[in-house]
Amino acid sequence: MPTLLGRFAPPSPLAGRLSLQSVLFAVGEGTFLTGSAVFFTQVVGLSAAQVGLGLTLAGVAAFIAAYPMGRLVDRIGPKRAWAISSLGQSAMFAVWPFIDSFTGYLVMAVVMEVVGALGSTAHGAYTIDVLPPRERVTSRAYMYSALNVGFTLGSLVGGIALAFESITLLELVPLFTAAVFLVNAFFITRLPKAPHDLKTAEERAAKVPGPGPMRNPGWLLSSFFSGVLWTNQVLLHMVIPLWLVEKTDAPWSVLALLFGTNTVMCIFLPLAAARGVRDRTTALRAIRVSTVFFVVSCVITLSTHQSVGWLTIALFFLGHVTLTGAELFLSAASWTFEAELMDPRRRGEYQGSAELSSTLGRVWAPAVYTFLAMNWGATGWLVIAGIITVAAAGLHPATAMARRFLEQHVPADVLAEASASEASAEEEPPPLGPPSATQPGEPGGDVPGAVARPL
Repeated sequence: MPTLLGRFAPPSPLAGRLSLQSVLFAVGEGTFLTGSAVFFTQVVGLSAAQVGLGLTLAGVAAFIAAYPMGRLVDRIGPKRAWAISSLGQSAMFAVWPFIDSFTGYLVMAVVMEVVGALGSTAHGAYTIDVLPPRERVTSRAYMYSALNVGFTLGSLVGGIALAFESITLLELVPLFTAAVFLVNAFFITRLPKAPHDLKTAEERAAKVPGPGPMRNPGWLLSSFFSGVLWTNQVLLHMVIPLWLVEKTDAPWSVLALLFGTNTVMCIFLPLAAARGVRDRTTALRAIRVSTVFFVVSCVITLSTHQSVGWLTIALFFLGHVTLTGAELFLSAASWTFEAELMDPRRRGEYQGSAELSSTLGRVWAPAVYTFLAMNWGATGWLVIAGIITVAAAGLHPATAMARRFLEQHVPADVLAEASASEASAEEEPPPLGPPSATQPGEPGGDVPGAVARPL
């Protein structure tokens, strides 16, 4: 029987190294997310409207840059692109103390988001490339847990700086974050090279025959529907808090309990949710489970409009538990789709195109979901549940279409890498304790599920 400590051990030694790297990234990102708004309003002197506008324009820039960044990752190699991105983000944080105008803030925000898009794409391509098929989902689940640990620590660091209401401490926040990202870049350079990194510059520059992901309608639709499913984060961070404050009698302090519940579950349960998810068929089963959890959460939450007292609090807690369940099963399925439905020769390009289509699948959600819930009440919540159900249903034929596209346009021997997990579908899933150190494997918890940028 595995020991308690063994249950929390990384799936492989490499997964343990990348878990440390994930924690480093999330500590820096979590500190940034906690203190950035206060820094730019109180230290730089920008208005809240200027901060919001800058973030919006930076997000647009990252959206436009996503696909070109994916092609760049394939050209220079995912590990090198990932390290360059982390180094670039460190440099952007280091210039924070020197920003004294909206123009400077806007330039910094745009550059940071574009560099972050490079890192997000490179990280996804690297982890899929370097991981043995049987380790991909389990290892990335472990990384997802580590990422949430890091975000919690980062929030604490940022919260300590804010608690003292000291301008001096606020000015140290970006320097601390820059140092963390610099260390993160160093750790990335120490990781093993993925197969695509081992190719020569000439091999990486050679044109890959056949159509790319932008001509793969199944992949684009799959990414779009996945983006729609990831709008569960909009409910988590925006709609449910607004509903609690304006439509129920629950005390506002309950929000802390709800966010704490989500954080704890995302630290301790990703491995459990990912167990048994190993190919497209099992990933689609996880999607159906995720959808059921989402619909149940909507039904529970809408009922809080009529409940009172402790019953309202209990219903919110149960609704948050089911919504987090939807997030966990969706995460496990998403990692499998990335591995199964990408051309192994174009992982960066596929990652970039996925960012484009998935953004289109979720960018509308804050406005639409808020309107539906706050203006239509119970009907609005049922419409939200219906949107997710339609997206989940659409994902089934979309992934089948994407797979057929690969079988038609990718050589069988190359496609075997993307299908390798299917070859081991009848085998037992890997243990949660550390396997042989000779197996090179390691995950990347990108924040398809999280709100912040992936590593």
